[in-house]
Amino acid sequence: MSYETILYEKSNGVATITLNRPQALNAFTPQMNNELSQALREAERDGEVRCVVLTGSGRAFCAGQDLKGRTREQRGSLGQSLRERYNPIILRIRNMEKVVLAAVNGIAAGAGCNLALCCDLRIASEETRFIQAFVRVGLAPDCGGSFFLPRLIGLSKAMELLLLGEPVEAQQALNLGLVAKVFPVKEFAGATRKMAEELARGPRSIGLIKRAVNRALKSDLESQLEYEAQLQEIAGRSTDFDEGVQAFLEKRTPEFTGK
Repeated sequence: MSYETILYEKSNGVATITLNRPQALNAFTPQMNNELSQALREAERDGEVRCVVLTGSGRAFCAGQDLKGRTREQRGSLGQSLRERYNPIILRIRNMEKVVLAAVNGIAAGAGCNLALCCDLRIASEETRFIQAFVRVGLAPDCGGSFFLPRLIGLSKAMELLLLGEPVEAQQALNLGLVAKVFPVKEFAGATRKMAEELARGPRSIGLIKRAVNRALKSDLESQLEYEAQLQEIAGRSTDFDEGVQAFLEKRTPEFTGK
């Protein structure tokens, strides 16, 4: 499938989706919403893809919604826009049983910030800045920001970032737990590729781990223990589990196939 506002590349089990409107800091337009949704669906359905990387071209990851389309005359229903164009993207990222790695290469603001937060892992370049910019333009958070942010960094710090709208630099994001690693700009592309390919070599249980964590966000302990038992039953019947045990006994690195 061909795209105009994103780039889609697949190699070594990794699908890389690059938001590609660098002249506008990769800000969302309806077309980019639709194309990102289609690309995520394509990656999810492709049996050869085992890890998805989401990143941006140029000096930004994503600056959120392109506000040129949000003037009084043009804006329409913001709630409907979220329901139709943004919420399905967030839900697809969370529900697909493949790791989604946000490679945050620069500014991630507003909806772009929360797009990164909804991914399973985030890494950042030293030039990255996260900005909960909604308060700056008189809006409330969207794209799951009010859900993910307190769970990642705690209620008090989340409220600070949401109410003040101040930028969070890469090192601060690492200290807060917003990102897993920070890399120099020159090393960022290579580090992203290395981590993504490592994740793509992971076992079938990676999808089950994601299922378990998603369920735990809205579950009580007793229900979660039972759900873990169900998932462990599935994992224990996988070829990857047999390979993992055999590799452990033979003191070698396992070669997982995702089955």
